[in-house]
Amino acid sequence: MSARVELFGVEIDPLRMDQAVAQIIAWIADPAGRCHFVVTPNVDHIVMLQHHAGLKAAYGDAGMVLADGAPVLWSSRLLRCGLPERVAGSDLVPALFDAARTDQPLRAYLLGAAPGVADRAAANIGRRWPAVEVVGTYSPPLGFEKDESENAAILDRISAARPDVLIVGLGAPKQELWVHKHRDALSAKVALCVGATIDFLAGERSRAPVWMREAGLEWLYRVASEPRRLASRYAKDALIFPRLLAREWWRRRTKPTPAGAGWQAERAA
Repeated sequence: MSARVELFGVEIDPLRMDQAVAQIIAWIADPAGRCHFVVTPNVDHIVMLQHHAGLKAAYGDAGMVLADGAPVLWSSRLLRCGLPERVAGSDLVPALFDAARTDQPLRAYLLGAAPGVADRAAANIGRRWPAVEVVGTYSPPLGFEKDESENAAILDRISAARPDVLIVGLGAPKQELWVHKHRDALSAKVALCVGATIDFLAGERSRAPVWMREAGLEWLYRVASEPRRLASRYAKDALIFPRLLAREWWRRRTKPTPAGAGWQAERAA
């Protein structure tokens, strides 16, 4: 993969959707591969990462870090370290399913969402993607992450199902922290930390229209759809993120130029 772009204290892979899918497929095809996990930072994640040591450690060990939020993408371009495109987790999973082949079905396990939701998602996946086999679903009880016996049972369920890809929809930062903690015990080639994706696949929640996604307004649609749950979070992020962007701009503006860099730039010109 290409060298990562450092932004807001996070190293992000500058990948397009097709490149991200190709890398995941390569990990799945590796017979000796360990579990690689993928995270998709949006503005809320960026804000949390500034003070959450556990989440930052999880991001540091992630096999792939993909820019989900449109403001993260726009910021990278403003700061002249442009990421090629937004790769949202809720788009990544369908794109991966689209790439599955009927002669070599993709085995997926759905972990998360409310009881019954993952089962409905599994049924929808079976109808839309015949090359994808959902080999298991589970909705963990509230507070499961603090119960070692429950965690062991979940790991056993996943191990028995032998999935290629584990789709984790537990919400941030719980999903990233859980996958990071148990990454060495996960019997899957890849774990995707993708938030509400299982809900979207089940039809439990609707995504914003394509034009709103392309315009970077998906956050507005989500707030309008779930104001009680999301309004305060987005309001906080709207206050903090511009400060982070200003701080990042200033840091880059005042960053010392490495010895010889100016001469090399002049010579290249």
